[in-house]
Amino acid sequence: MSQTPKQPRPKTTRKPTAHLFGQPRPSEQALQPQASPLVSGSPFQPLPTPPGEAPYRLDLADVVPDAVARMGKAGGMVLHMVGDTGGVRDPNPQTLVTQGMERDDARASALGTPAFFYNLGDVIYFDGEASQYYPQFYEPYEHYPNPIMAIPGNHDGDIFDRGTRVNPEPSLATFVRNFCATRPGMHSPDAGDSSRTAMIQPNVYWTLLTPFATIIGLYTNVPEGGRVEAEQQAWFEGELRDADAKLPVIVALHHPPFSLDTHHSGSSAMSKVLDTASANAKRRPDLVCSGHVHNYQRFTITGADGAVTPYIVAGCGGYHNLHKVALVGGQPIMTPYKVPTQDGVVLEKYVDDRFAFLRLEIDATEIVVEAYTVPRPQESWSRQPALYDRLRYDWRRRRIL
Repeated sequence: MSQTPKQPRPKTTRKPTAHLFGQPRPSEQALQPQASPLVSGSPFQPLPTPPGEAPYRLDLADVVPDAVARMGKAGGMVLHMVGDTGGVRDPNPQTLVTQGMERDDARASALGTPAFFYNLGDVIYFDGEASQYYPQFYEPYEHYPNPIMAIPGNHDGDIFDRGTRVNPEPSLATFVRNFCATRPGMHSPDAGDSSRTAMIQPNVYWTLLTPFATIIGLYTNVPEGGRVEAEQQAWFEGELRDADAKLPVIVALHHPPFSLDTHHSGSSAMSKVLDTASANAKRRPDLVCSGHVHNYQRFTITGADGAVTPYIVAGCGGYHNLHKVALVGGQPIMTPYKVPTQDGVVLEKYVDDRFAFLRLEIDATEIVVEAYTVPRPQESWSRQPALYDRLRYDWRRRRIL
């Protein structure tokens, strides 16, 4: 019986697929608060043309003159702050944080009630789409009574999803439309039936002038770990140099210089941005606040001269997925925790299983930062925000009280 001879196997012409699997985590064997970037992320995006004039400053009195007048009488000011707020897949955490800030707004201290909310970025997930501004920004804050200001996060500026263009508008076009209006009272087409009008920030990186603090907001762009180009770096140095010496300087940037989470980690590139600007301007920030990592962490960084600077991560404002802080020896970190891989870096406090917001109170000598947690979605929504952490910082002497 004859057999059919085997035919040679045809050569494949298909190129092998470039497989992508799990994203690496920061190592828990050798904790490193500046391991980012662990992945490349999306590419750098060009910045939009600034709507305002350099050096991109906004006086708080041009937004809430009555509140500024009350600050003068009280001898200080109060504000809310948190980042990573967009409730894209589950609105409940964002709703609970917003509800907590509304309740906190009714609580007056010796310095009064909060005058505004400063958002640390990632207002809109996942790619700054116009269609998401109403459900993730205008509707959740419909009853929040104060102005909302912001710096963009990577998701506000990104226009790609895994390499596919998903936002047809240029990077940050929607952010500019909703936060950088050219005059007060403009109603964004993205706001729907909300009564809130667009903010009048002069640029995507900008400085807020207040009677009791100078707040310099950076835009750290889209790539993982952040990226600041030379033009913004020079501007930042100039703003540090020109900042009122009688007031503390708060720097806000989305990508955190330090973090001990197990998802992103902190960014040595952002730490270099701060250190270079501080050295050239001969002025250090008195407080550094970031988002991006979805939890709350408070670090103290002690310099060679013994001066202390608080660094706070507060990306716990409503995006549904929280990021865990690393374990040590398989157990949760016990604070205060001196980071063994980096001198002078101490994790003082953290919470990685609850959403939260910050309340800052600032007077002529002190910055007080209080972190309040809110109920989990499965808990009673009638619970009041709970004080979790409190920092008292003498910014003139650069020491913790």
